Amino acid sequence: MKLYFLLHQCVFLVHSYFYLHQCRSWASMIVKLIFGSLWCLVHLVISLFGLLSHLRNNLECYLISFKLLPKYENLLLERLQYLGIVVDSGEAKNALKVKQLLHWFSTLGIKYLVLYDIEGVLKELLQPGIEASRDENPRNSLDVFAETKASMCSREGMLIECLSGCDGKEAIAKAANLLYSACCNSGKSCKFVFTEADMTNVLKVLGSGGPEPDLLLVYGPGRCHLGFPAWRLRYTEIMYMGSLESMKYGSVLKALYQFQHKYQNYGK
Repeated sequence: MKLYFLLHQCVFLVHSYFYLHQCRSWASMIVKLIFGSLWCLVHLVISLFGLLSHLRNNLECYLISFKLLPKYENLLLERLQYLGIVVDSGEAKNALKVKQLLHWFSTLGIKYLVLYDIEGVLKELLQPGIEASRDENPRNSLDVFAETKASMCSREGMLIECLSGCDGKEAIAKAANLLYSACCNSGKSCKFVFTEADMTNVLKVLGSGGPEPDLLLVYGPGRCHLGFPAWRLRYTEIMYMGSLESMKYGSVLKALYQFQHKYQNYGK
């Protein structure tokens, strides 16, 4: 009897263990299901907000393009002396889009434009205009462009400066080498400290100075300036415009309107 009782207790304990383990498994599954459902719900809500924001922005851009929103019609561009445009090199190969964008800016009355892509695609696109402008020497029309040796051309009443990646990394490397050589040739044994003013002056000597854009519009897949010379972005307002393939005239007007009403308590 005792042996039977012990066997019965063992069987009971085994059944109890499996029962508790099954209960814990069910509880764990229920918790995972609840948290998974909550994650999906949050993800769905965020996606819906993103979709609604995208649709709202597209609708607003179309309304602006068709001149149905009067506040975007009369833009005051006195603050916008220099406009910078950054385009992803892959998208810059679409010449029709680039020319359409330049035509829009010319229509809006933009006078001075700084174009940049890291691989120099825009330079190649505007090469005929650059070569034609070398004889005309358009820099004489604006003294501030005398600080840069970048490729320049005149198009549709705009003075356009074309930059590429070599105007960024290579320029800063040459400036650092020149400062180092000057330090070595000075014969001073004390430690030489480079300041921002020293670097700025050397960049101007090398022809990598030039004006700082008041506004920089970025076209491409990433929300970054894609290597635009950083020393010319100290007080620049940067706006991401999305892909060049999906550019809209209304989005350009909206960006200029937002810049017009943006308060800046620093810089110029």
